[in-house]
Amino acid sequence: MLNRRVTDQVSEGRFLSFSRQEWARLRDSTPLTVTDSEVEQLRGVNERLTLQQVEEIYLPLSRLLNLHVAATQTLGKATDTFLGNPPAKVPFVIGIAGSVAVGKSTSARVLQALLRRWPAHPRVDLVTTDGFLSPNRVLESRGLMGRKGFPESYDVRRLLEFLIGVKSGRPRVAAPVYSHLFYDIVPGEQQVVDRPDIMILEGLNVLQPGDLHAGKRTSLFVSDFFDFSIYMDAPAADIEQWYVERFMTLRRTVFTDQASYFHRYAALTDEEADAVARAIWRDINYVNLKENIEPTRERAHLILAKDGQHLVQSVRLRKL
Repeated sequence: MLNRRVTDQVSEGRFLSFSRQEWARLRDSTPLTVTDSEVEQLRGVNERLTLQQVEEIYLPLSRLLNLHVAATQTLGKATDTFLGNPPAKVPFVIGIAGSVAVGKSTSARVLQALLRRWPAHPRVDLVTTDGFLSPNRVLESRGLMGRKGFPESYDVRRLLEFLIGVKSGRPRVAAPVYSHLFYDIVPGEQQVVDRPDIMILEGLNVLQPGDLHAGKRTSLFVSDFFDFSIYMDAPAADIEQWYVERFMTLRRTVFTDQASYFHRYAALTDEEADAVARAIWRDINYVNLKENIEPTRERAHLILAKDGQHLVQSVRLRKL
């Protein structure tokens, strides 16, 4: 108990805390560059993202990130000058972590839309770590289909090689593509990242301390390549409800497609679908959250905490 208390005190001392209203004031005079209709397009399934949330939470964050990008670029130029090298363009990399159904993808899309409208860095790419999941045939051979999304289900070596290529300024670095319809890697398809100004990497375990495959850790972490990292936080009970609501919506939409991996769930009754969704949450996603995702929260530079209405109500910013 004492060790946990000390750990909590140290954690709190490392962060500055802001209410939604306090954080909103840090927008300063940053102009709002998205519209209601654009927010509608950026919103995820069953999320309650509003233009007001964009203005109060994500607009100040885009200002902070813009300042970080400028400072990092200046530092890079100073190093090149010291070494006598020609100026090199190195993408600024942002990592976004958090549970399934917490709103990572929506936050990533909103930040991409806002950041690309700052004049200094118009090219902003968004990549998800889903593409670095091992193919289903590999997971099946290893008995890991029931642990999809856990650290051991990713091809971490390939992800690290991708990040090395991006951060070294290499042209046309390719990432695999994942299909949520087929629930698998799409053979032959690639997303090419070609020296953007900023790259956002979104995924469950991007703050994980190293490759945990076979119980071994590497000396190189995915988060080593981040210039800034964000953790999307919310109480587990709220995330479970959002997961169930999303499952029920997908059952009526995407799952009705006969090509969908989850087509078998489309014919379930409401009661059956609710039970299945809660079982998947309890046996897989909740376990992953508690064992692997949530423990990485304090490693983030910024923590966005949501309430039960899917709205960010507080922000914690790590002190430099």
